[in-house]
Amino acid sequence: MFNIIQRYGLLSFIALLAIWLPIEAFAHGVDESTRAFLLQNTGVQIIPFLYIGAKHMVTGYDHLLFLVGVLFFLYRSRDVLLYVSMFTLGHSLTLLFGVISDIQVNAYLIDAIIGLSVVYKAFDNLGGFNRLFGKSPNAKLAVLIFGLFHGFGLATKLQEFQLPDDGLITNLIAFNVGVELGQFTALAFILLVINFWRKHSSFTRFATNTNCLLMSAGFMLVGFQLTGYFIN
Repeated sequence: MFNIIQRYGLLSFIALLAIWLPIEAFAHGVDESTRAFLLQNTGVQIIPFLYIGAKHMVTGYDHLLFLVGVLFFLYRSRDVLLYVSMFTLGHSLTLLFGVISDIQVNAYLIDAIIGLSVVYKAFDNLGGFNRLFGKSPNAKLAVLIFGLFHGFGLATKLQEFQLPDDGLITNLIAFNVGVELGQFTALAFILLVINFWRKHSSFTRFATNTNCLLMSAGFMLVGFQLTGYFIN
């Protein structure tokens, strides 16, 4: 595994993994068993919602691609903790607020914005903003703002199932905790891979290519979601 990463770069490795993912994961949708549970759910169901939240984050390729971009050039543990905390704060707020307040946002449009967040971060990593404008946007604020959109993306998935009011708050909190557990698991893997790759000369050699691929993946996500918006 690490030989593939060292030779071809992180995004190439992710692309290879994507081949083996089930179609539900690639579509960032909800599998049939989860769909059936959510449609029939009543009352407080802490463990199932913990599991669903964790699974949704681990299979949420758009969230993971954004996190790869955010972590790509972060070397200090303090910076990793700070940026991840900003992202967590953002998506936790809008996840809970969006569902509780029943804020209706078109799922395709919000997911297109999430795709743009991937494009933004890769472009920033490539120094694009510095070249065009002489400076980069506030990175921490940008991560927080995009975290808000990512949270709305999570909220739209839950709103599709019109969850009953009975136990809603508790189940939402459990889902959010599950999302954080899934994020922690994904972050541990991403950091392990990136930190290993940084020890080899191929990291510098393929950093630009990897972020170009990351930006291309973001544009593909945007195109995919906008196509769904106009067709449906």
